[in-house]
Amino acid sequence: MYLSRSNTFRRSFPAAKYWAILRTQLQNSFAYPWDLLARSITILFFMWVFVNLWRVTYGAMGSQTIAGMSLADTMWYLLMAEAVMLSKRDLSREISDQVKDGSVAYLLNKPFNFILYHFAAGLGDSLLVFGTNLLLGGALVWWLVGTPPGLLGWVAAAVAVLLAFLLDFCFSALIGLGAFVAEEVSAFRWIYQKFLLVLGGILIPLDFFPDWLRGISQALPFASIIYGPARLFVDPSPERLVFVLLNQIGWLLGIGIGVALFYRWVVGQLTINGG
Repeated sequence: MYLSRSNTFRRSFPAAKYWAILRTQLQNSFAYPWDLLARSITILFFMWVFVNLWRVTYGAMGSQTIAGMSLADTMWYLLMAEAVMLSKRDLSREISDQVKDGSVAYLLNKPFNFILYHFAAGLGDSLLVFGTNLLLGGALVWWLVGTPPGLLGWVAAAVAVLLAFLLDFCFSALIGLGAFVAEEVSAFRWIYQKFLLVLGGILIPLDFFPDWLRGISQALPFASIIYGPARLFVDPSPERLVFVLLNQIGWLLGIGIGVALFYRWVVGQLTINGG
C-alpha cells in the first residue's frame, strides 16, 4: 500500500524523483563522514595562508581599510568565496568520463532527464560539502580575525549561494555536453576555472580592481558565482542584494535556455564508446 502511494506520488509530481536523487546523494555523503571531512580540510590551509598574507598587506598599506573593506571583511569574504569554489561539483569532468566509457548510454535510457539527474545529485553533494567548508573555515577565521557578519549577511548569502550553484551547474553542463561531440573538454574546463579565479573574485575581491576592470568583471556571470554571494555576506545592503540577485537570475535564465537547446542538439550527435 505504501509503495503504491509512493509510486503514484512520483508520477503525479515528476520533481519528486529528483528530490529523491538529491536526498540519496546526501545520505551517501553522510555515510562516509571521514571522507567528507577530508574534502573540507583544504579550506583550513587556504584561510590560514590568506589571513597571514592579507595581514601583511594591510600592515604595509598602513590602513585599517582597503577599498572600504577591513581585514575582517576581506577574510570573511574570502572564506565564502573559497567555500563556494571548493564545494562545486565538477560536472563537466563527470559527463566527459561517462561519454568516454560509454556509461552515458545507460543514464540516457533511464526514466529521468539526464541534465536534471546530474543537477540533483550534484546539488546534494555540493550543499553538504559547502556546509562543512563553512563550518571548519568559519571557526578558523573567527579565531584569527573576529566575529562573523550578522544574521542578515548569512540569509542574503544563502540565497545567493544557491543561485550561484545553479549558475555554475549550467556552465559545467554546457562544457560537459560538449563532450558529446568533442569527447575531450578539459581545455574548456581549464579556461572556465581561470575565469572564476580572476574575474570571479576568488584570488582577490573585485573591489580592489581598477574601476574599469571592476565594472567589466561585475557585469560578467563569473562574478555572480563567486563575488556576488561572498560580497553580500559581508555587506548585505538592499541595493547590493537586488543587484546581485537580478544579475544571477538574468544569467541563469539565459544560460539555462542555452543548456536546454544545446542538450537537445548534442544528444543527436552522440557516438557511444566503450561498453
